[in-house]
This record gives sequence, structure tokens and C-alpha cells, in this order.
Amino acid sequence: MPNSSGPVRGSLRVSCREEVSEESVLQATRITLGLLASRIGQLSEQIRDVDARLARLVECHAPQLLEVVGIGPDTAVALLIAVGDNPERLGSEASFAALCGVSPVERSSGRRQYRRLNRGGDRQANAALHRIVFTRLRVDPRAQDYYERRIKEGKTRREIVRCLKRYAAREVFHLVRQLQSGPRS
Repeated sequence: MPNSSGPVRGSLRVSCREEVSEESVLQATRITLGLLASRIGQLSEQIRDVDARLARLVECHAPQLLEVVGIGPDTAVALLIAVGDNPERLGSEASFAALCGVSPVERSSGRRQYRRLNRGGDRQANAALHRIVFTRLRVDPRAQDYYERRIKEGKTRREIVRCLKRYAAREVFHLVRQLQSGPRS
């Protein structure tokens, strides 16, 4: 009678004719989970390596961004990429805000007058400004006081976030402008 054992996977040998026992299913599950855990470990190490490299690059080229509350290496990189891709568009704070998609757009009807954020622009830069605003709302007393003051004035959360994003864009524009006027190496 010929050997009916199938291919060997790890230490698991499954015969085509024998029933799959509960023990063989458990063993296959253990092997699979071990392989997945190993791959997760490798990917986590690669992520840490890339994060460390990005942090070093930002520290070398734009350390003033990291000094601002709410801006970490990943946020700074997203903003620097947006600026680097579009340097000719950065003539003013308003142009940077439009580039990031945080310039106000009038949306008025009848007597009701309000503004909303521009839905255009670089979505990664917009997401970076969003992270800045919500980090500041969690940890920065000035942003928390501003939020409370504007709530008492009757503003909605969305309106307050719009104003804070615009303020963050203005602050980042001036920090990035320092980079452009500085010497190139």
C-alpha cells in the first residue's frame, strides 16, 4: 500500500484518508498563530525603525515644528510633505490654509450666515491639522479655555474645531516659512 501522507507543514503531518482529529486542528491553529505572531513582530519592528528615521529627519530639518504643542514626528512629516509638494502655492497664510483644506467657505442662506471648512486641499495635511487640534484640546489649557469660551458664546463644536484648525494652519505656516527662508544645504 502506498504512503498516503500529505505534504509536511511545520511538524504537522496530515493524511488524506484519515479523519482530521481535534488534536490536529489545535496543532494547525498553534502553528498558524505562531507564524502570525512572528510576522506581527517583524512588522512592528519595521514600523519602529521607520518612525525613528522619520523622527531623526524632522529633528534635523524642522526641529521648530516638534516644539509646538500637538505636533509629533508623524504630523510634522505630513505637513512637510504637503509643503514640499506645493512650494509655489505658499504665498500667504490663506494659501497654506487652502492647501490644507482648512480655509473657511461662506455657506449662508437668508439671514443665517456661517462658514464651513473647505473640503478640498491635501487630505493628509488636513488630517495632520486635525490631530494637532484634538491633541491640544486634550492637553493644552489654552485650547481648552478657548473651547469653553466659545461654547459659552453659542458656537458649535464643529465651528470651534474649524477655527482651531485655521489657527494651527497659521502657526504651522509661519514655522514652515522660516524653513523656506533659511539656507539650503
